[in-house]
Amino acid sequence: MDVVIAGGHGKIALRLSKLLSARGDAVAGLIRNPAQAGDLQEAGSRPVVCDLEAVSVEALAEHLAGADAVVFAAGAGPGSGTARKETVDRAGAVLLADAAQRAGVRRYLLVSSMGLDKIGDPEVSPEFEVYLRAKLAAEEAVKERPLDWTVLRPGSLTDAPTERHAHLAPPPNRFGEVSRDEVAHTLLRLLDDPTTVHQTLELTT
Repeated sequence: MDVVIAGGHGKIALRLSKLLSARGDAVAGLIRNPAQAGDLQEAGSRPVVCDLEAVSVEALAEHLAGADAVVFAAGAGPGSGTARKETVDRAGAVLLADAAQRAGVRRYLLVSSMGLDKIGDPEVSPEFEVYLRAKLAAEEAVKERPLDWTVLRPGSLTDAPTERHAHLAPPPNRFGEVSRDEVAHTLLRLLDDPTTVHQTLELTT
């Protein structure tokens, strides 16, 4: 399998890259900062310098040519401000979907987030509200494309080693924590399982 991961330097992406490369799959990671290339190579991933906030659909499609699947694991991250949650978490996911469609890559895994049912809750911070709305908009846009998409909504992410006791099920589920290791293992399972196409799944410990 040939997989391209958007947000290739992220903690989940690097873990997934190691899993893919360890079993002999080809994996490439899209990164904005060339200085991150060494970390990707160490994880068995081919670094591709490509800024999702600046690249065109046509140019991105060229990077996806020949791939069997794409994974959107990018994110603006905490403290990035509201504008970048729009340009990365929403627009970046949509851009990858459009480029995948243009390149003829049907399989698309979108890493989203649990908690979308909390949109509008007064107890949710304004910044997290913007993040949730961006993730929801990304999900809705990707689902409109003629792709074999699967949406994975992890709970609150931790760096604890996986114990492989996570619960994967369609929403709604009780919000909880889940390790990034477990998310990476789950993404690997989803790539291999065609029965998860057009499903939205939530992952918690």
